Amino acid sequence: MLIADAHLDLAWNALTFERDLQLPVHVIRQLEAPMTGKSRAMNTVALPDVRRGRIFLCFATLLARASGRPSSGIEYGSVAQAHAIAKGQLAYYRALEKQGDIRIIETAEQLERHVMEWSAYDSAAGSTGEGQAGQLPPLGFVLSMEGADPITTPDELVEWRELGLRLLGPAHYGPNRYAGGTGTTRGLTEGIGPALLREMRRLGIALDCTHLSDEAFWEAVRIYDGPLLASHQNCRAIARMQRQFSDEQIKLIIARGGVIGASLDVVMVRDGWQWGAMNNLTEANPVMMREVIDHIDHVCQLAGNADHAGIGSDLDGGFGREQSPRDLDTIADLQKLADLLAERGYRQDDIEKIMFRNWVRFLRDAWST
Repeated sequence: MLIADAHLDLAWNALTFERDLQLPVHVIRQLEAPMTGKSRAMNTVALPDVRRGRIFLCFATLLARASGRPSSGIEYGSVAQAHAIAKGQLAYYRALEKQGDIRIIETAEQLERHVMEWSAYDSAAGSTGEGQAGQLPPLGFVLSMEGADPITTPDELVEWRELGLRLLGPAHYGPNRYAGGTGTTRGLTEGIGPALLREMRRLGIALDCTHLSDEAFWEAVRIYDGPLLASHQNCRAIARMQRQFSDEQIKLIIARGGVIGASLDVVMVRDGWQWGAMNNLTEANPVMMREVIDHIDHVCQLAGNADHAGIGSDLDGGFGREQSPRDLDTIADLQKLADLLAERGYRQDDIEKIMFRNWVRFLRDAWST
């Protein structure tokens, strides 16, 4: 089955960890075997595995923070540095596109052609991936920015749109320049926060609510009346931490026609998981992929249908197998979610919606308004 994944930090992962994502996961693990550091030799994402898992569409991020508290590989002391890092990540995606590995999708017309090409391939290949399928099409990337710090001023957003940016989450972890993020109680930054949202609306860039603090979320949705999504966001009713969204927040996104992408980061899956202190490879009671279904099902129950749940795996978000479900080896194992949904009683049509059709519909609607 085809899959759309609404959150992969591919460029950040490739450039910060110096990983050649054109190599398979198992080869990268072998190369990293002598290395120390978080997630080394335990990565789960690389382009060959994305293809093998038929993850034909993903939202690929640009990620660099500039709160003035430098932290190697992600946090920079100045806006100029964050701006340059994000431009470098964009250059990485364009290089992959030039080599034919991916295509960057910017319009509804491009999206429709991409879906048709991959649907034809998937049908010809069959469930085993064999048969007379022909040449594998390029992967489809929609460019997103996670945390708006690289955008020097709100009026610079028009330039980023011309470069391909179509989705934007103003915040990430901590006190971002435009809005309070995860771990804060800050709202929108006076002046530039609302100005950025108004410019997003004018340019047709969808608002990714993920990582917004509660205060910033409610301020943002009052100002921004365009398309809303939560690319990689689980349910606070199940995993009780501020990083997740409350039922009220999820219902608002549903009411506005948005989609909530379930994350496979186990910190966000099970209540009480201790960030950095627990290893899902050694836990006696490990988090399994079936627990991700609990979050998907919760969104569906709140909606009364399966039209607003999707996948936003975040599987390369600075962690590896130690912070992923035990029964997931590589990103290709996202295919297991379809069977788990079927076991939970979901019909084939609804499974396809959750696996990819809801995200396709969201983009189609967002780009047609």
